[in-house]
Amino acid sequence: MTDPTRTFLVAAVLGLVLALPAADAPAQSAARSAPRSADYIVAVVNQELVTAAEVEQRLARVRAEARAANQPLPPDATLRQQVIDALIDERVLVTYARDSGTRVDDVELDRAVANVAAQNQITLAQLREQLRRSGVDYARFRANVRDQLLVERVREREVQGRIRVTDAEVDALIDKQRSAAAAATELNLAQILVPVPEGATIAEAAARRAHVDAALARLKAGEPFDKVAREMSEDANRERGGEMGLRPADRLPDLFVEAVKPLKPGEFTPEPLRSGAGFHVLKLIERRDGSAFMVTQTRARHILLRPSAQLSLEAATARLNEFKRRVESGAARFEALARDNSEDGSAAAGGDLGWATPGSFVPEFEQAMNALPVGGVSAPVVTRFGVHLIQVTERRDVAIDAKQLREQARAVLREQKFGEAFAEWLRELRARAYIEMREPPQ
Repeated sequence: MTDPTRTFLVAAVLGLVLALPAADAPAQSAARSAPRSADYIVAVVNQELVTAAEVEQRLARVRAEARAANQPLPPDATLRQQVIDALIDERVLVTYARDSGTRVDDVELDRAVANVAAQNQITLAQLREQLRRSGVDYARFRANVRDQLLVERVREREVQGRIRVTDAEVDALIDKQRSAAAAATELNLAQILVPVPEGATIAEAAARRAHVDAALARLKAGEPFDKVAREMSEDANRERGGEMGLRPADRLPDLFVEAVKPLKPGEFTPEPLRSGAGFHVLKLIERRDGSAFMVTQTRARHILLRPSAQLSLEAATARLNEFKRRVESGAARFEALARDNSEDGSAAAGGDLGWATPGSFVPEFEQAMNALPVGGVSAPVVTRFGVHLIQVTERRDVAIDAKQLREQARAVLREQKFGEAFAEWLRELRARAYIEMREPPQ
């Protein structure tokens, strides 16, 4: 899971507006009708203010979300202080981001706002109307979005630069993954069992060994394992050709697991094994390794429209929504629409992008693609390349090579360390910031 401190801030800001529950409408109305004299400054953070009205609005939202999720909350005084601290942290980050020299141009800002509208399956005009009904000025809203984009960009740059992952840490994580994968391995074995009674004499044990040797000789001569098992094995699975069925490796005797390690599916142990039960000849039917060393690849196709002076972002989105409706109703084939309309090099192949491993596409595209079932069609997705309609055609699991495995382990470790590095960076920023706490009026 991604650390909560890394949640994309623009989505959070917009989501708070777009997802305002109807039940909160009276509270919003009451808040707007409250006299301004009830408001006051709680804190001054650099050049920014935190007001009591803002604290109360955030408290109301936190309580509503907790009720919806059936989650407990701390006592009121503790919760209020946590909200104030969170608002101060936000002001510290925003003022630092503004002063950092980082810039977000209007094209990127337009794309961020349009992407949220597209993900919520509404137009930009509907977004403006929803903001208006919520009492949010659109220009101020865009300014807030710009601030959050700045924060996200600066935070990624500053925090990622603080994270160090050593080769020793990568090796340790891979070793841990290997152990977990070994425990998750499933084996389907077949056996020929020749039991040796407890307390058997040397002669009895020798006779039993001769019996299993005879069975092994037949196998080496080319007879089918299941036929020999039915005729010579003395275990409960003999009628099934000795097949035990797929089982986790940790539920099989260690003797069996170790014996079949060098075998490929279809091969059998070259010599009998001796256990407390007797003599065994094992055949490996199937091995399913743990998922730690597998990666899911996705094959998808897309239709790309590039907004221009002739085609607005909103018009491109509407056009792709119409394509989606036609594909889902069966009125058109996705690949035909891609060939005729897509503005991407993949158009001639019906939009086919081939097999892709995680990280091959920009995050907005990959997130939408990963959420789709095979055959599913996405809502329009806005990226820096334009507006996409995506369809997933296939998925498969493939083994990760050694280089990919190390890269994956390094990425996991960086993700694990991000939260702590971010918290440390924020503490440093807050220590350098001008923060003045003000008592409420008496």
